[in-house]
Amino acid sequence: MPDFGKPIAGFGVMLGGMFREPITQQYPEEPAPIAPRYHGRHQLNRYDDGLEKCIGCELCAWACPADAIFVEGAPNSDDERYSPGERYGRVYQINYLRCIGCGLCIEACPTRALTMTNEFELADDNRADLIYEKDRLLAPPPPGAEPTPQQKPARGVDYYLGRAGRAATTAESAAQSQAAEPPR
Repeated sequence: MPDFGKPIAGFGVMLGGMFREPITQQYPEEPAPIAPRYHGRHQLNRYDDGLEKCIGCELCAWACPADAIFVEGAPNSDDERYSPGERYGRVYQINYLRCIGCGLCIEACPTRALTMTNEFELADDNRADLIYEKDRLLAPPPPGAEPTPQQKPARGVDYYLGRAGRAATTAESAAQSQAAEPPR
């Protein structure tokens, strides 16, 4: 014999929900709060003086399981300096049609040049616009800093220790490091 109470109980749930206040988010006009550690769009960071942190090592591309990142490194020159090291990322592309947002590229970066922002609105109506080039990924220069390329000499060890504002030139850093070494 069939149980007629179950359908009536189901209608009771429906009737109870009909008279509740709807839970509606007015998304485009009122965006919901985002968790501070949310992994969204990638960003290539800069040092305080405006030089790029990316050294073109391609470790992020090798770590990407979806093969969504393409990096091509090139050597720096004293006339056109993009990063403080010997190399910089000349071509940097992220294909957001492939990116799975895993963050392995962030973990692989030795200079913390690549991070992920909270920006999550990446939808577009054109597939070509979802391949982000370096010009869309690179963070703007900090206030008072020069954009790249710069015409400055290479920085010494102090630059990588976070003392970019008072970094000495390579010759001065070498002289300081030799003077600081104890005699053998």
